[in-house]
Amino acid sequence: MLQNVGLIDRTARVLVGLGLIAAVWFGIVGGWGWIGLVPLLTGLVGTCPAYLPFGFSSCALKAPASPAGQKSAGTHGH
Repeated sequence: MLQNVGLIDRTARVLVGLGLIAAVWFGIVGGWGWIGLVPLLTGLVGTCPAYLPFGFSSCALKAPASPAGQKSAGTHGH
């Protein structure tokens, strides 16, 4: 599946998910805290289905590779 969740986003999702699940485990919040499974799983897998319809991605942009032998725009052959 297409990965659309970047490193910072994944880290935040895993931490929030674990925090909510721990809060349920220790009795701090009620059963609604199991919703923490959603960010935990999307963070571990690296894909968020909610991003797909919007074409959103928090992954870092990759710079396009320049063809071999091509000079950069700043050099005019001098």
